[in-house]
Amino acid sequence: MRVRTGTRWVAYCGGGALLASLTALSPAQAAAPTVPEAPVPETTLNWAPCEDLDPVEGEDLECATLTVPMVHEPGVADTHALAESVEIALSRVPATGTAEHTMLVNPGGPGSAGRQWASHTHLRMPEELRETYDVVAFDPRGMGASTPGITCDPDFFAPVRKDTVPADAEEEQALRADAEAYADACAKDAGPLLDHMRTEDTAHDMDAMRVALGRERVDYLGYSYGSYLGTVYSSLYPDSVRAVVLDSVVDPDSPWYESNLVQSRALDRAAHNFFDWVARHDDTYGLGTDGEAVADAYYDLRSELRENPAEDTVGPTELEGAVIVVAYSGGTWPAVASALSTRIRDGDSAPLTKLHENYGDDAESDPGYGGYLAVQCTDAEWPKDWETWNADARRVHEDAPFMGWHNIWYNAPCATWDGESAPWLQVGDGPDEHPAYDGDVLLVHATDDGATSVEGAYALRERLPGSSLVIEDGGVTHGVSLTGNACVDETVVDYLREGNLPERGAEGPDLTCDPRPEPEPRATQSAPHTPVDRLGPIGLEYQGESAGTVE
Repeated sequence: MRVRTGTRWVAYCGGGALLASLTALSPAQAAAPTVPEAPVPETTLNWAPCEDLDPVEGEDLECATLTVPMVHEPGVADTHALAESVEIALSRVPATGTAEHTMLVNPGGPGSAGRQWASHTHLRMPEELRETYDVVAFDPRGMGASTPGITCDPDFFAPVRKDTVPADAEEEQALRADAEAYADACAKDAGPLLDHMRTEDTAHDMDAMRVALGRERVDYLGYSYGSYLGTVYSSLYPDSVRAVVLDSVVDPDSPWYESNLVQSRALDRAAHNFFDWVARHDDTYGLGTDGEAVADAYYDLRSELRENPAEDTVGPTELEGAVIVVAYSGGTWPAVASALSTRIRDGDSAPLTKLHENYGDDAESDPGYGGYLAVQCTDAEWPKDWETWNADARRVHEDAPFMGWHNIWYNAPCATWDGESAPWLQVGDGPDEHPAYDGDVLLVHATDDGATSVEGAYALRERLPGSSLVIEDGGVTHGVSLTGNACVDETVVDYLREGNLPERGAEGPDLTCDPRPEPEPRATQSAPHTPVDRLGPIGLEYQGESAGTVE
């Protein structure tokens, strides 16, 4: 799934044996002379001022690195990988008082560098939690400042790219060739790391972090893909977690290929919510008085850009890559509507180009995209025959043209990916499933989230017997917790502070909250550069203003 965040987003999974110990090899490994000894995880962290991150609003942000084995499982046959290690980059905002708890935070992705989220999360906590919580974020293995990193081909995103909707078999074959070439570039660069990028690998890294932090248990807050990471971590290490908040939930029953087909339809529904909003403000934008008229105006522009890209930069694929943000956050609607209106009504392409600069893909997107694929393509099995992809693409495009073909090509490198795929890690109680965590978990989801369909939240609630589900009914933003909805935020804070969950009923939701107000229209574009991860959240800002601290 793409969550730019996941909307370029995805989830992790994997299988395999667990570590008998995080600090030493098992006796069986020690006795095997042909297997090099894996690096022993560190037990202390040397925190220092961050050299490459700016703290948010004066937060006391610190950074450190943690060395972990490339392969955590004992007895694995890959002796070369066992001799290797990876460096995980971490950040921390210490408690303003006495630290009673440590919270690990993941913003989604995969492919997202997460360290800045220590500041973002700590800032949004009420003072009583800021006093007692250390907040720790990290760049997952292969991503951000963690090393080695995944890079593939920065030129892949050079405009103007091929139209994602192929007009004929020749254009489709050219798009397939591009996807295969990108997969080959990733394999050439990444080396042995490519086989060890699954969600399960990151979950093992997280428990090494817990040990290094000196905590018997940690709290966890995960958005989007981070919800799947939290599901896997709590399942593999049920005694290592205290409180778990999973927001914008990935469906635990749908491996990535299937999830992306579902996501394309959810993205389309979310786009129509945006088109309807634009129509309600026709006096500002002038694109039509009903959602269908606005949609027609958008698709007409898309067709026009195929023949004449805006400023030789924004073709139909660049347009999709920028406009997809409307399915992630209502806060982006005014900027996107303004750019579309200015181009369609006035013929001025400058705001559209600026929108692409703010939200679209470019050479700097390469590490995140490569990291996304490295996880997604190996977390689960993918179809290897293109006939399956083609048939599904045509069906989903007919139902959901907003991102149907685009989402197919975004994930198409997985059809020829060089890394070794594993079965989807399914949590639950069945014979082929890993036992689900049975402790308290708070699930949060907006009904009209385009990146992760709300059905996934209900599915995970059924998988986790100790969970309660909070629904933002009518919410349109991906990533709800601690972003300004008082009903949701107060529930999250009460759970973290007192351990209280909404009473679980026979069926969900267990608490329903009203949505935040719709954004107000603006006649001019005003948007910061805010990358959106395909499976990542992203509601750091809403209606153009910071959500602020929860009181």
